[in-house]
Amino acid sequence: MKVLLPTSLPLDVTAPTGSDVTFVPYDVENPVPEEHTDAEALVVWGNRRALLADAASRLGSLRWVQALAAGPDVVVAAGFAPDVVITSGRSLHDGPVAEHTLGLVLAAVRRLDLMLDAQREHRWAQELGGVQSSEPSTFPGLGTLDGREVTVWGFGSIGQRLAPLLTALGAHVVGVATTAGERAGHPVITTDELDDRLTTTDVLVCILPATPGTAQALDARRIALLPDHAWVVNVGRGSTVDEVALDRALRDGSIGGAALDVTDREPLPAESPLWTAPRTILTPHAAGGRPQGASRLVDENLTALLAGAPLTNVVER
Repeated sequence: MKVLLPTSLPLDVTAPTGSDVTFVPYDVENPVPEEHTDAEALVVWGNRRALLADAASRLGSLRWVQALAAGPDVVVAAGFAPDVVITSGRSLHDGPVAEHTLGLVLAAVRRLDLMLDAQREHRWAQELGGVQSSEPSTFPGLGTLDGREVTVWGFGSIGQRLAPLLTALGAHVVGVATTAGERAGHPVITTDELDDRLTTTDVLVCILPATPGTAQALDARRIALLPDHAWVVNVGRGSTVDEVALDRALRDGSIGGAALDVTDREPLPAESPLWTAPRTILTPHAAGGRPQGASRLVDENLTALLAGAPLTNVVER
């Protein structure tokens, strides 16, 4: 069995004892060489859309694709045959994404972006220091997370990793998922209850995947439900937010601000109004990008595939 491993990430994988497995490195910046189109397994990390589509059309013996990204939407869209099993990198990015999200939330709450702007101007921003009120109406951010209402829309493994970090700082966290109840000690509601929750949300964290059902899920109507001091933090997929409506809300002051690690088009075009939208923090899809435990996941799924056992993180198509 030939397994193609991307050179975009150092992987320390091993074949199960007694198996006939060959690992072949391939360059994600170029088409898979013709002599390796007989591969039965493909590990994907950092591959461009066009080259994934090319691999889908040329690798006729493929049985399994292991994506190392948490969201497999790009791999699913590549057009691999229905009998090819696709597995995602869900859980590999929980720690890094949770850390980055916490950083964005704290930057928004404490308005670190404004302080950095003042630093570059060699200006002591007295309006952001000294005696301050914790009330949003008298501070350009939220002032503190203590006692704030945080809604995490998309309460999977990343959300569950993030929630205790926010709770430790005094926030009350409510998750939003397909099934209501309790996860990891936090209350979870469904989208049917989301509208009511948004009206009392101080920070809305979006960690939604890109699916037909989540396209512009945070639309103008839902944005309008947020209090005028609320911040939107998006670390899921840019397609889940109506950016026109978000930009309008930022400019008319009907929401407090936005911290975006993802946008609908990436890189964000120079002409996008989001670059100049007030109270906006932009990071270049930097939350993930550091899969933790990728080699172990590839090893485990390869062993399962050869044994005819269920694989981890199988993507339903």
